[in-house]
Amino acid sequence: MKIAGHDIQKEVYIIAEISANHVGSFDVAKEMIKAAKEAGANAVKLQTYTADTMTLNCENEIFTLSHGTIWDGQSYYKLYQQAYTPWDWQPKLKKYADGIDITLFSTPFDKTAVDFLEKMSVQVYKIASFEAIDIPLIEYAASKGKPIIISTGICDKQEIQDAVDACKRDGNNDVVLLKCTSAYPAKSEDMNLRTMVDMENEFEVTIGLSDHTMENEGVIASVALGARVIEKHFILDRDMAGPDAVFSLNIEEFANMVKAVRNTEKLLGEITYELDEKKMKNRRSARSLFIAKDIKAGGIFTEENVRSVRPCVGIVPKHMKDVLGKKARIDIKFGTPLSFDMVELA
Repeated sequence: MKIAGHDIQKEVYIIAEISANHVGSFDVAKEMIKAAKEAGANAVKLQTYTADTMTLNCENEIFTLSHGTIWDGQSYYKLYQQAYTPWDWQPKLKKYADGIDITLFSTPFDKTAVDFLEKMSVQVYKIASFEAIDIPLIEYAASKGKPIIISTGICDKQEIQDAVDACKRDGNNDVVLLKCTSAYPAKSEDMNLRTMVDMENEFEVTIGLSDHTMENEGVIASVALGARVIEKHFILDRDMAGPDAVFSLNIEEFANMVKAVRNTEKLLGEITYELDEKKMKNRRSARSLFIAKDIKAGGIFTEENVRSVRPCVGIVPKHMKDVLGKKARIDIKFGTPLSFDMVELA
């Protein structure tokens, strides 16, 4: 599977989520894109919505956050007014990203956002956890024929299946499910990464991780378990106090995370049982059969005159039983590596 030309089976696709961490500044947003590129991200992601496409401008308690988030006490409408990324920025930011060779795409939160992003020619769509139960939105985004990345933070098993089916119903099989813990920040003990592996088997899709912890262990473990996409929230400096600052990685932290992913990929390597040149050289320090005492022609090989010792230049030890009790063809001196032409095997 490829995202924006990147073969994610060959190299993990790493996304820097800008979200609202531009703190309302177009110049900061541009700087974030450049910094993400320099930190090693394959892509940067925006969010495309307005307060009116997200919720109603209503001040009653139903529309006030109060379920244990860092934004509790704010109305949904005011939060999204504060956090949104102006739509007129987004084509300009994409042009800038294209110019420095990093992919820019976005999360649409309604059909008008999908239409807007289509005009921008984005190459992939991301569905946020809280929109993963919005099947009409998923169907509409999937109908555009681009890869679909879906976070699953608030979905049960059937809702995940419904989302996958919504994509495939429109003939879009390029689906990535991201294991996500919708807590900000998330705790390691709440990650349950084995679920990610089960999602790959259960839903027959590519898997990844949208990580809200502040450590790299979850990312490293997920890559080891088969994640092909990693998403992390990104900020230039947490002192900027963006809305997502407390669960976002700064430049140095993000670069270290990318390095950890790439090192993990190197460690995983590929399935191979071949002995390369370096292994063959090291193999010389393994064991083989040597003559431990002088033996005359016709003498019997025993555990006293044949031993398995280093280095490996003679018969390998698994053939000890084939040698013991046999006769020597020739005189053999102490310290000689044993070879089959020295043994009467008949």
